[in-house]
Amino acid sequence: MAVTTAPAGVDRTPGDALVTAPVLIGFADALAAPETAWSLLGSGRPVVAFARRGSRPALRRCKGVDLVEITPPEQDAAQAVSELRALLRSNDYVALMPLDDAAVWLCSAACEDQAIPLVGPSGETALLALDKRLQLAAAARAGFRVPPTQVVETVDELLALSDLPVQLKPAQPMMERDGRLTRGGNFVCGDRDELMAAARAWNGAHPLLAQPLLDGVGEGLFGLAGPDGVHAWSAHRRIRMMNPHGSGSSACASAPVEEELARAAEQMLLDVGWNGLFMVEILRSRDGVPWFMELNGRPWGSMALARRSGLEYPAWALSRRLDPEVELPPAPPAQTRTCRHLGRELVHLLMVLRGPKSDAVAHWPSRRRAARDVLTFRRDDDWYNWHPRNPGLFVEDTLRTVLDQLPRKLTPWRGSA
Repeated sequence: MAVTTAPAGVDRTPGDALVTAPVLIGFADALAAPETAWSLLGSGRPVVAFARRGSRPALRRCKGVDLVEITPPEQDAAQAVSELRALLRSNDYVALMPLDDAAVWLCSAACEDQAIPLVGPSGETALLALDKRLQLAAAARAGFRVPPTQVVETVDELLALSDLPVQLKPAQPMMERDGRLTRGGNFVCGDRDELMAAARAWNGAHPLLAQPLLDGVGEGLFGLAGPDGVHAWSAHRRIRMMNPHGSGSSACASAPVEEELARAAEQMLLDVGWNGLFMVEILRSRDGVPWFMELNGRPWGSMALARRSGLEYPAWALSRRLDPEVELPPAPPAQTRTCRHLGRELVHLLMVLRGPKSDAVAHWPSRRRAARDVLTFRRDDDWYNWHPRNPGLFVEDTLRTVLDQLPRKLTPWRGSA
C-alpha cells in the first residue's frame, strides 16, 4: 500500500516538518471524514482511512488519502476487530482516530492489546461515549439539566408508558448483538397507536430511553479536554436539522460559548477523566431552558464550521495525544459564520415536504419557508466537505447523502429497530 507523504492540493503551514508516518482514521464514510482528513493533511500528516469492504466512500476522491478495506462490523464484529488489529500490526501508523460511533466501538476493541496511540475514547471513556445512560448520570452530577428519563427494556414496560408524547432513543447508539454491530432506532410516539407501532418495530431488541418530546433548537459545545481543563472552546446553534424530528444539522451557525454550560461541561469531562476532543449536544427548549442531550467523543458532523473558523480540532487532538505537553496554537477570535451541508439541506427540504411522522410534533417547518431557505445561496455561506482542489468529493458527497436517505427517511414510517 503506497502512502502519499506530500499530499497534493493541501496547503502547508510554512516551516512544518514532513512527517512520514500516517494517521489511520475511519470509517471513511463518516460525515466528519473529509474535514478531519484535510485538518490532518494540512498539519503535515499523511492519512490512511479504513472503509467497509465493498463501499465506495466519497473520501476516495480526497487527494492525499489512501483507503484500506476491512469487513463491515455490521456483518461480523469479531472479524472487523481482527482485521483492524492486523492492519495496525502490519503498518507503521503514528495514531488511530475513530470518526463515528461504530469506529469508536471498533477502535476501542482493537486497541486493547495494541501500543498505538488512540486519538479517541478507550476503556471507561469508550463505555461512556457509547452509553447515554452513563452520560445522563454524569451530566446530572456536573450540574446540567437532564430531561426526565425512563429506561425501557421490555415491551410491557414500553406499553406501560402513559405520559405522551414521548421520544424513544436507544440507550446505546452502537451495540454488539449476535456477533454483529447494530444501531438502534428512534421513535416519536404521540398516542397509543404510535406507541404500539413502536413496540412492534422494536420488540425489546435493546434498552430504550423514554424522554418527554422536547421542542427547541439544538446547540453544541466543542473543545479539547485534558487534566488541565478545556482548550479552544467553541459553540454553534442549529439553523436547520436534516430531519426536523431531530437529527444532526444541515445548516448551523457559530454562537457564543455560554459560561454556565461551559462550566458544567468542563466539570463533567474532568469527573470522567476525558482526554481529547468532544462535543456536548444541548437542546434549548422554546422556554429558553438548555437540556443536556448527549456527549460525542469523536469528530462531529459540523467540523467544517470549526475549521472555517480556524479551529483545527483533529490536528490539535492528534498533537496533544502524541505529546501531552505540546503547546497548541491559541484559539482564534470568535467569528460569526454559517456553514451548510448541501446534501443534508436537500434531504431536509424533502422531509419537510413529506410532513411529520407523528401528530405529536407541534412545530413543523413551513414548506414555503423551507424551500426558500434551502434554495437561497448567499456569498458568505460556507459548505461542509468543500475543498477547491477536491470538487469531485463535494459533488459525490452531496449526491450520496440524498440517495442514501431516500429509502430510509423519505418513505412512510414503519418504524425501525
